[in-house]
This record gives sequence, structure tokens and C-alpha cells, in this order.
Amino acid sequence: MADTEPVVAPDDTASANKKPEFKRFRSKFNAVKLTPDQANRQGQVARSAWTALGDRDAVMAFLNTHDDALGGRPLDIAVSSAEGLTAVERAMAERAARQG
Repeated sequence: MADTEPVVAPDDTASANKKPEFKRFRSKFNAVKLTPDQANRQGQVARSAWTALGDRDAVMAFLNTHDDALGGRPLDIAVSSAEGLTAVERAMAERAARQG
């Protein structure tokens, strides 16, 4: 009889100690993406704010600060619906009329 070596399963200890591999290309954008309609409204409210308020700081403050009359942050309200965009544009026009 010929000498035969028993079949041995490969050693899994090397793969058990191996560090997990990371994705080479990760998505850096983890925020919720806007629908095309929401993105259009966001662009429209930004353009309207620049037209109505003119000053960068005034535009940023108005769009990003809670407004009691609107019941929220104007940017969020404008992006949420067409009615919200109309309400925010109306509020900007009123604010611009009071200022100048």
C-alpha cells in the first residue's frame, strides 16, 4: 500500500486574523437627496432671496433662521411644497418692502 497523507482543511486562522477591507471609493455625501422638484424650489427661493434682500448675510439669515410668522425655517418651508415656496416669497417681499 502506498503511503497517503490525510486531507487537511486549509488553515482558516490566517483569514480570521485578517483586517477587514474598506471600500476604496466611499460616498462622502450621506445627506438625504432632494427630488428634482425640491431642488428647483430651493434654487428658486435662493434666487428670490437675492433679488429681494440683496445682501449675502441678510439672505443667509432669512433662509436659515426660524421665522415665527411662517412657522419654521424658510428654506425648509420653501423646499417642502409649492405653497411653501409662495409663502416664503411673499414673506421676503414684505420684509424687503419694510426695509427699503
